[in-house]
Amino acid sequence: MAIHRMDNVGIVVDDLAAAVAFFTELGMELEGEAEAEGTVPDQMLGLDGVRSSIAMMRTPDGHGKLELTQFHTPAAVTTGPLDPPPNTRGLHRVMFAVDDIDATLTRLRRHGAELLGSVARYEDSYLLCDLRGPSGIIVALAERIE
Repeated sequence: MAIHRMDNVGIVVDDLAAAVAFFTELGMELEGEAEAEGTVPDQMLGLDGVRSSIAMMRTPDGHGKLELTQFHTPAAVTTGPLDPPPNTRGLHRVMFAVDDIDATLTRLRRHGAELLGSVARYEDSYLLCDLRGPSGIIVALAERIE
């Protein structure tokens, strides 16, 4: 049996509105918002009393999605440093291909984005960078050099 597709990547955030604004500025589209509570999220997550707000964001081509979730109850858990370094084990980065890395950085800085290092050139192929966005999310950008 094979999988059909990767449906989405879930990211827990502390400010859903700020995260939606950030990813909208990046170029993603808000597909929908919902409140989740009751038996289904409790069973699925193995938690009691789940109440959360969810925003589903999609890339313009419709193939990539991020599910942004803000937990109201139980409160989101933080383990380790709030802004872990890029070499921390586990899922911690989402990468997007962009047309203009400098223009994208300018727009995202208005939403609090901070470069982790600097924009790097990979051979004659890409400009690359990592930045920290809302809730400490590391977002990587790649601009193809043509």
